[in-house]
Amino acid sequence: QVAVVESGGGLVQPRGSRRLSCEVSGRIFRIYNMGWYRQAPGKQRELVASIPNSGGSATYADSVKGRFTISRENNILNLQMNSLKPEDTAVYYCSAYVFDGTVYRTSWGQGTEVFVSS
Repeated sequence: QVAVVESGGGLVQPRGSRRLSCEVSGRIFRIYNMGWYRQAPGKQRELVASIPNSGGSATYADSVKGRFTISRENNILNLQMNSLKPEDTAVYYCSAYVFDGTVYRTSWGQGTEVFVSS
């Protein structure tokens, strides 16, 4: 079993900052790509940012470039969000592509909600 748990969501004022974190635990042989997705009310889930396990560069959605920064250390994934806008309001999900020694699978967290409003 692999568990993915996000934290850090909450109410933020426009132009404010927030840091989301995600911890992947359980039966893990290796974690490959990790990413943050979000789903706003009435919209489809979209990729916010992703980062490979070693080397390589992070990728960002155009809407967050220059404002969000993704980082990872071992089994922890972070998302630093600056200059937040009301349109960033969404449930943010962490995903991890994991090999547990038997199978490869993408594991998801339950999400953490970010609400940007004055």
